[in-house]
Amino acid sequence: MDATQRSRAYLGGLLKYGSLLAVSFIALMPIVVIAMASLKTTKEYLTTGPLDPPANWLNFANFGTAFNNGGMLMAFGNTAFILVISVAGSLLIGSMAAYALSRFEFRFKAIVVFLFLLAAIVPSITAQVATFELVNSMGLFNTRWSAIVLYTSTDIVSIYIFLQFMRGIPKTLDEAAIMDGASHFAIYRKVILPLLKPAIATVMIIKGVAVYNDFYIPYLYMPSKDLGVVSTALQRFKGPFDTRWEVIAAGVVIAIIPTLFIFLGLQRFIYNGLTRGSMK
Repeated sequence: MDATQRSRAYLGGLLKYGSLLAVSFIALMPIVVIAMASLKTTKEYLTTGPLDPPANWLNFANFGTAFNNGGMLMAFGNTAFILVISVAGSLLIGSMAAYALSRFEFRFKAIVVFLFLLAAIVPSITAQVATFELVNSMGLFNTRWSAIVLYTSTDIVSIYIFLQFMRGIPKTLDEAAIMDGASHFAIYRKVILPLLKPAIATVMIIKGVAVYNDFYIPYLYMPSKDLGVVSTALQRFKGPFDTRWEVIAAGVVIAIIPTLFIFLGLQRFIYNGLTRGSMK
């Protein structure tokens, strides 16, 4: 390798790692600002800049205020209840829909696929009036089941991920199971589902994070304070005359901790699932 090639390789490496560092800095900076704000007092927050470090790095009083006065324990309970049922329902409906689209030929199949795509393209906010009226007529308004019903509806991303995996599962397995007397539901339960574990893990994490972070649906359909979730619990510290931003920052840090540990522990399933799905 001559000097010109070495200089090009050095410049390419410099640009690559420099861009990675820049993107990492941009992504981590909001978290650092929130973490420092959560350790400041009210006076300190109002008199210092967002990048100024706190005077006392061991000031955890805001965390106690956010957890107790914000009802974070109840919020985590409501969030866990909604998340578990919603993700389980979404996985079941999404995998069944993908199984039907992948394995069966039926009339209007192309129209069904088109309607899925149309539902993904149309902004959900445009259908909120009709959705609200439907949820209210079912008697689900101001209950946790309103969010569960809305979250359980499967999005096209989940179906697409399941479809990519099912295309890599040979149909000869279905034919062999049918020859052994298995029904289509038995094939789905005993043959397809065990082979979809990477896709299930991927969809579960993506859907779970989306439900956990969502603010709009709980705020609109569950206005009662007793039904507060993690994303809406911190609204209690924002009022028309005063806003405790340092306490809200502490609550945000508390809300980030569970998802951070879950993501770090399960990130390989996301990357492997998306990579394997794209290769099938």
